[in-house]
Amino acid sequence: MLLENLSNIIVEQRAVASSFLKRYVVVDFFLPKDIPNPSALSLLVINDGQSLDEMPFAPLLNGLLSSGQIQPLLCVGLHCNKDRREEYGTANVLDYEGRGHKSDAHQQFIVKELLPFIHAEYALNGFNQKAIAGFSLGGLSAIDTAWNCPDIFSTVGVFSGSLWWRTKELGDGYNDTTDRIIHQQIRKGNYVAGMRFYFATGSLDETADRNNNGIIDSIDDTLDLIKELVVKGYEEQKDICYVNYEDGRHDIPTWGKAMPAFLQWMQTRSDNGYADTKQTNSSVNR
Repeated sequence: MLLENLSNIIVEQRAVASSFLKRYVVVDFFLPKDIPNPSALSLLVINDGQSLDEMPFAPLLNGLLSSGQIQPLLCVGLHCNKDRREEYGTANVLDYEGRGHKSDAHQQFIVKELLPFIHAEYALNGFNQKAIAGFSLGGLSAIDTAWNCPDIFSTVGVFSGSLWWRTKELGDGYNDTTDRIIHQQIRKGNYVAGMRFYFATGSLDETADRNNNGIIDSIDDTLDLIKELVVKGYEEQKDICYVNYEDGRHDIPTWGKAMPAFLQWMQTRSDNGYADTKQTNSSVNR
């Protein structure tokens, strides 16, 4: 179903069958109209795609393309349903309430069903790079997916990520070092060259400060995860970008404000910067 037809992109909505999730997943495809070479396209998969219309993502993306601030890319927004807290957790470890038991199925859907669907339906044999991003719990899911699938996703964007996701309740002997799940996943994992991480938070994300250090948990958890990545071998500036918005809140307008910087960053590399952005009159096959 065609949703929008703008100067540089077409937005269409499809229902993609998933045997892993046992449902049809509503997916919004933001298709670039003019591309220099289909094989040079990047792919960005975005959790919580149902929130992109409120951002609004389509005119934002179209404007960045029109002004030449980014080069054409294919963006894919995945709509969640009532099982969001089950699908968007961490794939290998449930949280203290037993949530996240469909997280592995969500990742399997992306890798084994969504990507083949894109290749087949849009006649794209491959991508220059693949990235995944998300907001709040969707951000947690994004970094967990990338960490579990580094051979597929080289770049991840985490906007106000629910990095607090933990194995113990705060009043049940909780410990920052051992009980935050994604921090443990990173700590136990291996360095993979080429992976890049983008984090965005807002100083008004929340008011919770569980360790009473004067820094809200959203920022604390993000900074601590960056420390784990640095220990693992990733370099700040080169592999990791972190932006905090002083007026940023845990909401879609803030994530929309942060999105252009992320889109520009994901298309740059420290070694050669932007790729060629000359356009021809070719389009993604539909």
